[in-house]
Amino acid sequence: MGKSTAKWRNGTARLTLPGGAGIPVEVAASYGTRRRGLLGRDGVDGAMLLTPCNSVHTFRMRFAIDVAYLDRELTVLAVTTMPPGRLGLPRPRARHVLEAEAGAMERWGLRPGVRLAVSRG
Repeated sequence: MGKSTAKWRNGTARLTLPGGAGIPVEVAASYGTRRRGLLGRDGVDGAMLLTPCNSVHTFRMRFAIDVAYLDRELTVLAVTTMPPGRLGLPRPRARHVLEAEAGAMERWGLRPGVRLAVSRG
């Protein structure tokens, strides 16, 4: 599923971080699940991967989030923290967006150039 030719589907998966650590990730691949995202939640266990996606907003969000923009090969292009009520700029090369609670991505060591892997199960 980590390849650009893979068919992404809604559901749960495991995100493999540099060093081999894994975290739970929700995959939001349909229009409805991408649109809903983390709205209405008080937090997130692990992360949410929106695909395809190249920009996000935090209007009506209850908490600040970290946002990582990923290319087709799941390489991190940029990482930013967004407080509620913000509109992120589209990233032209981004194909996926990874969202987590603010501070998580720094703890995980995510920065531009890091390549991730996603696996079901």
